[in-house]
Amino acid sequence: MLAAALFESVFNSSPVGNYLLSPTPEAIILAVNDTFLRASSRTREELVGVSLFAAFPSNPDDPLDTSEEELRRSFARVIETGQPDNLPAQRYPIPVTLPDGQVRFEERFWSAYSSPIFDADGRIVCISHTNRDVTEQIRAENALRENEKRFRALTLASSDVVYRMNPDWTEIRSLEGRGRIKDTVEARPFWHDEYIPPEDQPRLHAAIAEAIRTHSVFELEHRVRRLDGSIGWMDARAVPMLDADGELYEWIGASSDVTERREAEEKLKQADRHKDEFLAMLAHELRNPLAPLGVAAQLLQQGRLDEARVRQTSQIIGRQVLHMTHLIDDLLDVSRVTNGLVTLDQAPAAIDAVLLEAVEQVMPLMKARGHRLSYSLAPGAPLVLGDKKRLVQVVVNILNNAAKYTRDGGAIELEAQVEGPQVRIMVVDNGIGMAPEMAARAFDLFTQAERTPDRSSGGLGLGLALVKSLVELHGGTVSCDSPGVGQGSRFTVCLPRMQDSGEERSTHPGGGDVAPAAAPLQVLVVDDNVDAALTLAMLLEMGGHAVTVEHRSQDALARVRAAPPQVCLLDIGLPDMDGKELARRLRADPASAGAMLVAITGYGQDSDRDSALAAGFDHYLVKPIDTGALQGILAQAGESRAGA
Repeated sequence: MLAAALFESVFNSSPVGNYLLSPTPEAIILAVNDTFLRASSRTREELVGVSLFAAFPSNPDDPLDTSEEELRRSFARVIETGQPDNLPAQRYPIPVTLPDGQVRFEERFWSAYSSPIFDADGRIVCISHTNRDVTEQIRAENALRENEKRFRALTLASSDVVYRMNPDWTEIRSLEGRGRIKDTVEARPFWHDEYIPPEDQPRLHAAIAEAIRTHSVFELEHRVRRLDGSIGWMDARAVPMLDADGELYEWIGASSDVTERREAEEKLKQADRHKDEFLAMLAHELRNPLAPLGVAAQLLQQGRLDEARVRQTSQIIGRQVLHMTHLIDDLLDVSRVTNGLVTLDQAPAAIDAVLLEAVEQVMPLMKARGHRLSYSLAPGAPLVLGDKKRLVQVVVNILNNAAKYTRDGGAIELEAQVEGPQVRIMVVDNGIGMAPEMAARAFDLFTQAERTPDRSSGGLGLGLALVKSLVELHGGTVSCDSPGVGQGSRFTVCLPRMQDSGEERSTHPGGGDVAPAAAPLQVLVVDDNVDAALTLAMLLEMGGHAVTVEHRSQDALARVRAAPPQVCLLDIGLPDMDGKELARRLRADPASAGAMLVAITGYGQDSDRDSALAAGFDHYLVKPIDTGALQGILAQAGESRAGA
């Protein structure tokens, strides 16, 4: 028979915390070993003879603390069945006394095993209760589960394809495939070639081999064939997973669909190329009229031209200035429309009148090219609500485009139809036509069909972009189609039809020449551009007016006080004082308060016009000025003086 001291020594030296409890509801601590005392930071005197539940009470402020109830039920099962009972991991916070004397409960987790101890008669004399502090293990397991939850949430929240692969990339298992990738059934090299276009496979193979060889992060943006057969772009990245010895055991990868970004980048590159092409065209188109203007200037300087040659030279200058004016107007129009600065002067407009006015404007070009232009008006005289001037501009731009790209002697048809709630305008030509991809972007800015080296088509490629913007401002649509290169084109404009059939307003503006001034006028020209001021003065003097010229605002103010003018033609961009401030001072000076003030400027925005009129100007002319409009203004001033 072994001595009792031996059993006590074994009990106390056990590496597992253990104590003996009475088989009663109070669970009185009969004995406790050293391991448990160390784990609980208690002494034997504190515990022996005390109820386990009194020595380690539950936390009354913790509604989740059910440890006492669970432990009581475990002891009850042991007493009732005579069998051991196991609690693998029990949350059992224990009270801890802090250095300042306060007591707080510290969350702890214990694995508990309760076993009955019987006497010779088979009665339970005590319960052997062993436990082990598994707090760190439970916390590690909880942290691992939390990390797994976060990883799963991140995987679900991401739009990426997430996957894992074996070390040599012969197997893949998708963690979140997004319907874009499937698991490999068995290990096989180059399984990814199923998703990669053949021309991209060598680059992918090389990148994979390098990543495997160096155990480095794999990164590559490549094309991919999706499960539905479409081709897209993927940004793929895979991270090598290494064990403690630095051995590669797995890859974790993610692939993002970057098709939209790649397409956007390509569009930006195309837009940049189109911009460069446009700037080259702009330079060419501006140099074209500058060449004859330069030669004409040299001819006039020689002074040996007869009257016929002078007239011919001046006509050349006029045509080229008009051409440059149209180019600049196109640029300004596109800028205003694309920036939302155009306000439509909407009123009921007859489509027939719009078409007839447009035909009238393009007839000189059609005749010069020998084109046969036929048109068909819509029955019923349909009306649309819109800005007639802008609608005429739409039709003129389309007809001009047709004329540019139709060979001499070609045929162009203009037709209007009523289709339900819409008015449809069609322009059909038998010109050079276009490929489908060109038709798809015919209305894009800076887009123009391929031009021959002689640049015979001319223009800046802005007309159709302007057409699209103006039509959309009217609530309509415009489209282009062509059977192919060399087979002509058709442009179709659809506009909402007005149901009101009220009487049509007169659509024909008054005509005739502007009446000359009733009497010669005293005119002051102020412009810091010496050549511009002198040429304008010469033109006015030829009309019989008395003209004085100044190039600075202060000199102009002094001149006004010495000789009050009847009309002042003022440049806006003057160096010492801008034209608007000069206008204000002229209005404030009694000597010039009643003079007619005309702004002459290169700024043509509506806001510029409004601010000039607010400064006191009566009229606003954009350079190069319309001499007919200027003559009309002078005639109005002359009539006012005569009436006075």
